[in-house]
Amino acid sequence: MPGEAADTGLAGAAGARIQSFAATAQNGATDIAEAARIGAEALAGALAAETASVLKANPASAAAPMHSSPVVVELFTSQGCSSCPPADELLAQIAPRQDIIALALHVDYWDYLGWEDPFAQPAFTARQKAYARGAGERMIYTPQMIIGGSETLVGPSAEALEGAIASQASVKQPVAMTISGSGGQYEIELRADPPLEQGTVVQIVRYAPQARVEILRGENAGLEMDYANVVTAWHAVAEWDGRIPTRLTAKIQGDEPAVVIVQSARPSKSAPLPGAILAAGRLN
Repeated sequence: MPGEAADTGLAGAAGARIQSFAATAQNGATDIAEAARIGAEALAGALAAETASVLKANPASAAAPMHSSPVVVELFTSQGCSSCPPADELLAQIAPRQDIIALALHVDYWDYLGWEDPFAQPAFTARQKAYARGAGERMIYTPQMIIGGSETLVGPSAEALEGAIASQASVKQPVAMTISGSGGQYEIELRADPPLEQGTVVQIVRYAPQARVEILRGENAGLEMDYANVVTAWHAVAEWDGRIPTRLTAKIQGDEPAVVIVQSARPSKSAPLPGAILAAGRLN
């Protein structure tokens, strides 16, 4: 469902070499095979011993993962949009997955149709417009999903969404993020190797895991909708140049789940424009 024009004043991507040996002399074939077997066993033993020695000296290297984190899926939606309920249901289906951080951002530009979305915030409309500006688009739409901060789907199907998630998950992220702590107090360590070419913004997002709403007026009048992961607050808490490793402290109050998102930020005249999401993780 079309939205409105994106406001240009608002902040809106060793292979193994195999050698085969053929014995040309039939009488020597057995000797060659036996020599190869003995040599392979000796080499394997030496490699195993060396590997064990390395792991003993540095046990953390055995468990060190590649830079990976859940794929962030943002859904821009509205209770006043007749095209949105299927997308809302789709987000609810993927919300429990641990490989995904699914977030529903309710926009306010459909409120004039007779029903004010109680979850809508102007800041979420501004975020959607900033994405549009960054992509060179003049219009915004609902429902719209943005996956990993870089891939956009309008009126997404389940197949298209799964394809986009798989595409984002296959990309090795350039930022390694470590989260430690509990009980509302956390430390977030960030590093990038190689260093990033542009700066980032570190954001903390809070959301309500479930909400049920009976819509009384507007285009969806008469529907009782179950919503998942409704964003209640989205705050930029720090800027990071992506060059020098950094450590941040986060204090979280309340029972609502919280996630941290590190996102590239492209400079613009008014405010930085959101780009690819470089790391994400759950705080509680």
